[in-house]
Amino acid sequence: MDDILTEVKTLRKKQSNTPMQGFYKYPDGSEYTGEWNSEGQRHGLGSLSFADGSHYRGRFENGLCCGLGQMMFGDGSKYEGEFKNGKFHGYGVFTRCDGMRYQGEFQDGKVWGLGLLTFADGSHGLPRNEGYFEGNRLVKREKCQHAVDAAIDAADKARCQME
Repeated sequence: MDDILTEVKTLRKKQSNTPMQGFYKYPDGSEYTGEWNSEGQRHGLGSLSFADGSHYRGRFENGLCCGLGQMMFGDGSKYEGEFKNGKFHGYGVFTRCDGMRYQGEFQDGKVWGLGLLTFADGSHGLPRNEGYFEGNRLVKREKCQHAVDAAIDAADKARCQME
């Protein structure tokens, strides 16, 4: 009986106008704690731990990461910022496990748009790796402090929403 309770805790409503809260352990070992919609999908604020050691904390919409969130990977890399349809999308900060960091725009899960690349030693390269990126490639050098500031702001908001 305790195993069943550990596996799935019954979803419950606090009040009629509030989202359902609950915990679910998936067959692959992943676990979700947070809000659910009436269709049984992750929806609202929640925390999802994956079997590979990765962990997402933030907003969900119809089962997918959407809005502000933090994704921590098993190797120590992390992304903090905006998500859409389960992917990095909008402004955010991606920090690799070796300390290299990209602050800027993402599209459909990829570095895409204005941003700044910072190496682990704090330098930006010579010439400076700032401007318009498509994937891993800097295609046009230009100042883009507004995009960097928006990325930092989105990352800060993603961290704060779960406190």
